[in-house]
Amino acid sequence: MGIDWAWLGAGPSVGQSCEVDNEDVNDVNFDGPQVPRAVCVCTCVCDEVWLTPPQSFSLSSGFEPGAAPSADSPFLDPQVLPSLPCSLSTYCLSPPPPGQFWCWDVFSKRVSSTFYIPGMANHENGLTALPQTPSPPPLPPPPAGFLCLCTENVLVFVLGITILGVCHYTLTVKGSHLAVHGALTESKRWSKIWLLFFVEVCTAFTAEHAKHGHVKMHHAYTNVVGLGDSSTWRLPCLNRYVYMFLAPLLIPIITPLVAVERLRKVELRTALRTLGLISLGLYSHYWLLLNVSGFKSPSSALACMLLTRSLLAHPYLHVNIFQHIGLPMFSRDNKPRRIHLMSMGVLNLPRLPVLDWAFGHSIISCHVEHHLFPRLSDNMCLKVKPVVSRFLHEKQLPYNEDSYLARFRLFLHRYEEFMVQAPPITELVGLP
Repeated sequence: MGIDWAWLGAGPSVGQSCEVDNEDVNDVNFDGPQVPRAVCVCTCVCDEVWLTPPQSFSLSSGFEPGAAPSADSPFLDPQVLPSLPCSLSTYCLSPPPPGQFWCWDVFSKRVSSTFYIPGMANHENGLTALPQTPSPPPLPPPPAGFLCLCTENVLVFVLGITILGVCHYTLTVKGSHLAVHGALTESKRWSKIWLLFFVEVCTAFTAEHAKHGHVKMHHAYTNVVGLGDSSTWRLPCLNRYVYMFLAPLLIPIITPLVAVERLRKVELRTALRTLGLISLGLYSHYWLLLNVSGFKSPSSALACMLLTRSLLAHPYLHVNIFQHIGLPMFSRDNKPRRIHLMSMGVLNLPRLPVLDWAFGHSIISCHVEHHLFPRLSDNMCLKVKPVVSRFLHEKQLPYNEDSYLARFRLFLHRYEEFMVQAPPITELVGLP
């Protein structure tokens, strides 16, 4: 029956029964003044429905199941009721003080064909449940990832971490990347809304700097030294093992700190908006862990936030360096035409199910196509991939492809050359 609020009104006298003809109690229609709200409680052993306030539950010991109670029926301790088995559950109403209103709740799923109206002190008539407008539909259940964290089962808990981590990177990498390029919608207004949601609320970064750094610099000057050469990913102070294995774990912490530092260069209004949206995203994640997943302490909730937000941090960092660094670099004054720039300076990785889902085809297996057509959606990049590959091969232009593991081994072996030393400049001879 669910939560089923109804109005109370003057009804039959004490002990009088009312036939409902097997209809739901919501279909019963009584006339009477509107007084306190209530709903009926259906018992499990007999076909009666008793009006019972949740704070004044009482077990009637003055009659047997099937007999109507009276106003002076003796009552047991209300605290006993929650522990009683269903076979003993015949409830009746404790009389409230005059003038007080009680809200009542539903405690059974079965509605019977007969219900009795218990008497109330200081009232001549009993109370009858009247119909009201249907209750609103229930709220959707919380996401499965947060619910999995409620359990003490280790495997289910790990499953929850995995679900939240993959969903987080789907929003922060795939969603943000497409939003920055305006590939989610043709509407400029909605493009702005999605950009703020994915970049600032979900990723905890600044939308303006994300768009400027990725679209206006990285895509406009791909592999041009000093502009779009992915140098922001270089940290010469770290050795290869710290950078490749430990540094990715700090990305969830470093990202909002870098965003706050860059707010010094924007207008006050923009800075306040960004701070508000970043705070909203971080606090929402924290609040859900406390109130839905049931974490008992702030420290455990924060640790879980860090764990879920760094779940795919290693492939995120690796993919960003594998697909550009180590390929030909060009000077700004002597860079080739765009088709040569993109074919030589961009690399595709093979399709990987988890990374394809969380990062998107345009970042993993269709990165060359994405750099040639940056506003295409993920699905369209995947569809034009055979056409682009065939075209580049026909024109005898490079179409770079390599596996994740091969690039990982290459970067470990040539880390100093790729990530510490200045990249060599490639000069193309004989090209217009």
